[in-house]
Amino acid sequence: MSTPRKQPYHLPPGLPHALPFYTFKKWVKLGDPIRLFEHLHKTYGNIAHYRFMGTPIVFLNHPDYIREVLVTQSSSFVKERTVRRMKVLLGEGLITSDDPIHIRQRRIAAPAFHRQRIAAYADQIVALAAAQRDRWLPGQTIDIAAASMQLSLEIVARTLFDTEVTADIRAINDEVNTVMGLYNFLVAFPKLESFINLPIPGLIKFRRSKAHLDAVVNRLVAERRAEINAGAPDKGDLLHMLLTSTDSDSESPSDGMSPDQIRDEVLTIFLAGYETVANALTWTWYLLSQHPEIEAKLHAELNTVLGNRLATLADYPNLRYTEQIFAESMRLYPPAWAMGRMSTKPVTLGPYTLPPGSHVFFSQYIMGHTPEYFPDPLRFDPDRFTPEAKAARPKYTYFPFGGGSRQCIGESFAWMEGTLALATIAQRWSPRFIPTYPIVLQPKITLRPKNPVMMHLQPRESTPYTSHKNCHPERSAKH
Repeated sequence: MSTPRKQPYHLPPGLPHALPFYTFKKWVKLGDPIRLFEHLHKTYGNIAHYRFMGTPIVFLNHPDYIREVLVTQSSSFVKERTVRRMKVLLGEGLITSDDPIHIRQRRIAAPAFHRQRIAAYADQIVALAAAQRDRWLPGQTIDIAAASMQLSLEIVARTLFDTEVTADIRAINDEVNTVMGLYNFLVAFPKLESFINLPIPGLIKFRRSKAHLDAVVNRLVAERRAEINAGAPDKGDLLHMLLTSTDSDSESPSDGMSPDQIRDEVLTIFLAGYETVANALTWTWYLLSQHPEIEAKLHAELNTVLGNRLATLADYPNLRYTEQIFAESMRLYPPAWAMGRMSTKPVTLGPYTLPPGSHVFFSQYIMGHTPEYFPDPLRFDPDRFTPEAKAARPKYTYFPFGGGSRQCIGESFAWMEGTLALATIAQRWSPRFIPTYPIVLQPKITLRPKNPVMMHLQPRESTPYTSHKNCHPERSAKH
């Protein structure tokens, strides 16, 4: 009997030694893969590899390769380890699940994110943003990151649960933040799922937070389900839609989500719809405070489109420059800063063949800072996102919400929320950055600022502008 030939895999160029060999290099820092990705791209080009614990890991920074992974050969990939690890919190939600579970969940959840359904939230977003701006006082100093988080929390509470920020919503927020603080620990823990019940301090803290989260979310869901069963009308919130939606491909009209699936999706929507937009708004305010000429163009558009009245859904398509500002902010500081997949079979990318089990990463942050697609990449220029400029670039040079069949189901909602919230607050205020704390990037699940982002509140008409353009964000604190 002849021996089967070994599959001839051909990896791209990359680090000659396993990653731990380079532990003391400045481009290797635990919890900050962006440094490593920058080094790989600068040294080896648009596709490179390294090894960790025997696993080949490939970094991509070319739109054709990214399209292959997300679209053309998507059936050959599943979520990679760091995302699958978050199943301990999010279960089989839309972020963490793989096909066929993901396909079914997306079909059921789709009506909740239909464009007409999302459009109904426009007035609520504007009302909440207006209420926040009306609470502010001239000369007040605020942490704009905390303020953006508070606004986003109020919006997700209203649109997901049809409620204000109650004690229950704060409890969900607090426990999610606790788990996010444990993220690097949870990802790095070997075979976490097998040891999740051990009396290790970090795991004890995680179990306590998860138990509290489950109790609060399950009670909120049970209360709403009871209201629906009793004939309560649709309040227009996402939870109602999730509880009443069914699988369009199923023959059973009652084939919707199970209680566990509802819980998973509620937590997933809460996390994805809350922190991402809040961080995007934070970076947008920071960038505007550094570029008065762009802020002036924003104000000119608001004067033309809105005058002194509040925005409505009908105004949204006309706030084009406002949306371009939001888009350019997410190019420079994308809330979702990297994505990953794991191959389930041999995969060919260009001249290279990757073995099954290879991890493939690509980064919205690195792509957004690549001069080939975004000349002078550190320059804040919203005109990069005019319709003509967008049409001139390959599609997967900008993918803040992912792509392919797993593209974020809430993308339309996020664009509307960010644009309307920005327009509403900018009608009245011109926040000015105060360099009380260094601006340090913290790439966890989202790209957040490590320190408070302090702003001095000035009414829109106030001058002069004070720019701190030497305060470009760094990825490690200077003590």
